[in-house]
Amino acid sequence: MFTNPYSFTRKKLEPLEFYIPVVILTQLQIEDLEKYLEDDQPQYGSCRNLLRFGPAASLRTNIRAVAQYASDSGNGETAFQNVDQCIRALEDLDSLLLRASRKDPEASVKLMRVKIDTALDALGSLLRTVPSDVLEKGKAVADAYRVPEDDVAPENLDPELKQLESIL
Repeated sequence: MFTNPYSFTRKKLEPLEFYIPVVILTQLQIEDLEKYLEDDQPQYGSCRNLLRFGPAASLRTNIRAVAQYASDSGNGETAFQNVDQCIRALEDLDSLLLRASRKDPEASVKLMRVKIDTALDALGSLLRTVPSDVLEKGKAVADAYRVPEDDVAPENLDPELKQLESIL
């Protein structure tokens, strides 16, 4: 049997639940960028790094997977437009941050905020294509990553975690 070496098969996607928390964490990470830009002397290089590390590092893959699920449920056109809009806004933001780090006066914080808002709007629209039960579970997982350990009250831990904590 002859196999075409140039044919591409699409990799099987993980369950949708796998992608949602990471996309939400990335959304929060992008929101954090605005806080960095509020400084009198923003560290543009640090802002660029924030777009490359943590959950944001795999954003392209994750939002394309979410869009594929949306497509499978009939919302593909809008979802893929949201993906393109988000990626384009973040690429433009990265370019502005690079130019600002090189002291380009035309790379303003105001323009950066516009790009951040565009990316966040696109991510929000993409997440609205996700079934509500999956989205709620994803938010709960993302929230668990964002909660500092000091804020977790022992009475809020589930019984198995309490048991493990008592052993330690």
